Amino acid sequence: MAKLDELRARIDALDEAILGLLDQRAQLAEHAAEAKREAGAVSYYDPERERAILDRLAFKGAGKFPSQAIGPVFREIMSGCLSLQTPITVVFLGPVGAFSHMAARHMFGLAARYREAATIHGVFDAVRRGDAISGVVPVENSAEGTITHTLDALVEGDLVIRQELVLEASQCLMSRAGQLSSIERVYAHPQVLSECQLWLARNLSGAQFVHTSSTSSAAREALADERAAAIGTHLAGELFGLGIVAERIQDRAESATRFFIIAREDAPRTGADKTTIAFSLHDAGARGALKRVLEVFDEDGINLSRIESRPKGTTPWEYVFLVDLEGHRQDPSVASVINKLEARCGTVKVLGSYPHFRFDALPSGLVRR
Repeated sequence: MAKLDELRARIDALDEAILGLLDQRAQLAEHAAEAKREAGAVSYYDPERERAILDRLAFKGAGKFPSQAIGPVFREIMSGCLSLQTPITVVFLGPVGAFSHMAARHMFGLAARYREAATIHGVFDAVRRGDAISGVVPVENSAEGTITHTLDALVEGDLVIRQELVLEASQCLMSRAGQLSSIERVYAHPQVLSECQLWLARNLSGAQFVHTSSTSSAAREALADERAAAIGTHLAGELFGLGIVAERIQDRAESATRFFIIAREDAPRTGADKTTIAFSLHDAGARGALKRVLEVFDEDGINLSRIESRPKGTTPWEYVFLVDLEGHRQDPSVASVINKLEARCGTVKVLGSYPHFRFDALPSGLVRR
């Protein structure tokens, strides 16, 4: 016990030393804010510098300290210091506790101010009006495919993609009850229930299933009923004070969702970037029209990672094509492709250049590869 007491005393001393260092960092952050004001900076938030810091620290490591925990720890430190400079507001597609909220919390930390919007267009409107510095919207699910409202809002509006994030779409069973045998009712949104049919049939076949309007309303119902459970995210359980009874209960174990962080300006070049472009064809009905346009990318050695089409909206049976390609719009090869597209296509719009998402930048459990 004497040895244990000594070890605990040393740990307590280190914790106090860490607090002292956090205070020093916060003071420097305030000085940095003052320097930004003197330089006439429009925004205090610099996501590219934040990403570079996190990458550098994760690469360096901290000995025995788990490498996957370095990012979350320092993200919260940076979020707290940023709140001393100027509180940032982020809007996400609601409801509270859903995957978009979870993605926003991961990207911006606990110190940001969060607002929910009822629709994807509501997220875009809040950022466009200046009510939020960034918005978080889903764009693609590995099981369900593209979220078309997000693509349409990007094509039709004036906001751009600033960052991307891929999160595991993991559903949890949460309850005040400590074990499955105590659960008589399960509250969930109908879509969520459909995603977990097999697990529910195997483990809670005798329970009553009750439809709710959202994950947050399901959590509220479960909180008020000690014989009930809700299905939702880890974050919903945390926000509503419900214990996690079972994890990853969705039928598709590898389900994941890709999110875009939208803003009024896209990201500066990092050297490991992606660009999303939308274009339409001059002669859409002509034989080989799309093939001739796609050859432009190959001519400049540009790799396409994704292509799909959306109805143009102005004329029936005409389409806008959206492509994800490797590189930044400021790269000479990408700039050359954009110029060639503008000469050969009816319309060309860059929807954003942004850092290529790194799966290993996420803590374990948030994403599955």
